[in-house]
Amino acid sequence: MNPSTPHTILIVDDHPLFRKGVIQLIQAEPAFRFVGEAASGREGFQLAQSLQPDMILLDLNMKDMSGIDVLKMIKDEGLDSRVIMLTVSDQAEDLMAALQAGADGYLLKDMEPEDLMRQLADAARGKITISERLTQLLVASLREKSRPASLAEAGLTDQEKNILEHLVEGKSNKLIARDMGITEGTVKVHVKHLLKKLNLRSRVEAAVWADRCRRQAKP
Repeated sequence: MNPSTPHTILIVDDHPLFRKGVIQLIQAEPAFRFVGEAASGREGFQLAQSLQPDMILLDLNMKDMSGIDVLKMIKDEGLDSRVIMLTVSDQAEDLMAALQAGADGYLLKDMEPEDLMRQLADAARGKITISERLTQLLVASLREKSRPASLAEAGLTDQEKNILEHLVEGKSNKLIARDMGITEGTVKVHVKHLLKKLNLRSRVEAAVWADRCRRQAKP
């Protein structure tokens, strides 16, 4: 995609006032172009199929179906849209379910407008975005599981270590593939293998784990 071309955004949320507020923010930002809105999960999935936007802002709790189910349908369909959960829920189980289902970000609705737009700008550049205070939930979750205590113990290949570094930077599979000169499919295979070795279920967990190991290794 041409960097000068605005990123198209679809909003799926069953609260009309919230949708309108976010739409106004998007329309005031030249880097984005609002292309559609849906008040239900099913309508959102249909619009995602027809519009194929660059980014989808998806509510977690909607009346007809959960945002996680919509997310899974989008991923199963193979759509290239980046999906950012935008929700009121700061519960660990909701965060983990979204990340494990393939969400490209998880943001809270009580963010300041400028913080939301900054996070969306990062997402548009291919980075995984997550509200700052939620990283502590991830860290707590990682402590509860059995996994290697350090990068050295993980037994990763050089290629897997390289990809893990890219994950720490919040890069998508597409960006990693471009930077490393390999196919996106190859990146997915390596990510799958390194997650298995680390006993983790999402790329964001892997990024948080690796970053924590790196900090602990510093003198």
